[in-house]
Amino acid sequence: MPNFLTAHWNNLIMANYKVDPALLRDHLPAQTELDLYNGDCYVSLVGFMFEETAVRGIKFPFHVNFEEVNLRFYVRYNDHGIWKRGAVFIKEIVTKRMISFVANTLYKENYITLPMKHHYIVKDSEIDCGYHWKYAGNWMRLEVVAEKDPVAIVPGSKEEFIAEHYWGYSRYNKLTTFEYGVAHESWLIHAVKHCHIECDFAKLYGTVFAVLDNARPNSVFLAKGSAISVSGKRKLRVVDLH
Repeated sequence: MPNFLTAHWNNLIMANYKVDPALLRDHLPAQTELDLYNGDCYVSLVGFMFEETAVRGIKFPFHVNFEEVNLRFYVRYNDHGIWKRGAVFIKEIVTKRMISFVANTLYKENYITLPMKHHYIVKDSEIDCGYHWKYAGNWMRLEVVAEKDPVAIVPGSKEEFIAEHYWGYSRYNKLTTFEYGVAHESWLIHAVKHCHIECDFAKLYGTVFAVLDNARPNSVFLAKGSAISVSGKRKLRVVDLH
């Protein structure tokens, strides 16, 4: 399937929370099931830079470089005996209204447009990186201080599980799911020394996520990122035999 979008996803902060699987029941797309790591279910608050963005090869003015913050969880889909591991996005925040419109219209994602800013500062042996977004009059933030030198992801690690889901799934309705591929090389990661999160999960994502408001993430890392490509979507539809 031809690429719909190409870009670079850079400087990805990935804060990962262990949650009760029941928390995600209403967000699970048809024909998918939760993908677990060592029996545990995770959601991730992710902030990163969308850079060099092109839609069908075209770079639109003022829509090439921008921040994104999303809350996502992990699923898998059995495609004729082959398990595909993917992510489902509960909500995605960007600064560009056209990006939100295209993603919501064509891919049935849940994008919203908010004021955002970021910083990325390299010091002698550290990286200070952060993403900020303004919602309901308040600035929220996802920030880390990480080791300057990145390392390869350890095979079988939690970091590999979180970072290497190469499909996206979105719930169109109870019977239909949209599937698209996300291709990128395996990312190098920076070990995080300090993390600071201010996010009203209940207000932003729904009261069911209030359990995250005072929770500490079980793991946090900073991925260096790379070029990515997103394929066009296809429909997965449950055949109603009744």
